Amino acid sequence: MSYGDTIPLHPSSQSDIDEVENLINAGAHSATVLPVRPPSPSRASITVSHSPFPLPPYQKVPPSSSPTPVVPSVPAAAAAAAATAPGESSRIGISTDALGSPPDTLTEPVWDTVKRDLTRIVSNLKLVVFPNPYREDPGRALRDWELWGPFFFIVFLGLTLSWSASVKKSEVFAVAFAVLASGAIILTLNVLLLGGHIIFFQSLSLLGYCLFPLAVGALVCMLEGNVIIKIVVVSVTLAWGCWAAYPFVSAAVNPRRKALALYPVFLMYISVGFFIIAID
Repeated sequence: MSYGDTIPLHPSSQSDIDEVENLINAGAHSATVLPVRPPSPSRASITVSHSPFPLPPYQKVPPSSSPTPVVPSVPAAAAAAAATAPGESSRIGISTDALGSPPDTLTEPVWDTVKRDLTRIVSNLKLVVFPNPYREDPGRALRDWELWGPFFFIVFLGLTLSWSASVKKSEVFAVAFAVLASGAIILTLNVLLLGGHIIFFQSLSLLGYCLFPLAVGALVCMLEGNVIIKIVVVSVTLAWGCWAAYPFVSAAVNPRRKALALYPVFLMYISVGFFIIAID
């Protein structure tokens, strides 16, 4: 068989080829070009809110209608003051006087310190020794307690007794000071050991202030040498001192232990009274 010879196709193969050519020709005639898709309309911009929860529709404000925030202008004088004194900007609007800071007592004059202490001593003396509505409450009567007053009265009483003595004045002062100081400490410890609801130094201050009537009696007895007058004066001042000490000591302990707390106090004051009468 030569190259140019043709081979006849099978009838079924020829029909298949004809069918394919018919499909191609039919597709070419029926093909149509679809129109171009129109562009999508522009979407509206969405306003981003900084609030954690979305606003309801009736509260939404269009972006174009929101007003422009107005920044208040700062006066030139205030700006200049802030620029010249930056350290004082943190103190604007704060009054240092309203904080109630205590006065500086380290740099104040000595006379101011002495005057303040004397005023406190006089105030506490009125609360303890003289009648007042706060005598039944020892905590309220001597809330601002101090020991300068008791120390002054003990020293004054010792000096008065030493001046009244004709001999051994220094020994009289030493004995009087030791008895009064140690007696006040022992009486305070007795009150605390009996379950007294009082501060140690507050009780010491109260008992020291109650020596004021006996100090006055010792001064009167030093000026008057009559024994009868001495007895009368000492009796009055002794009753005054016991009356001053009674409400504070009795209110600090249990009512069932009141006698155990008051007996040593009265005993010490009576001993000081006899000492005043016997000194010569």
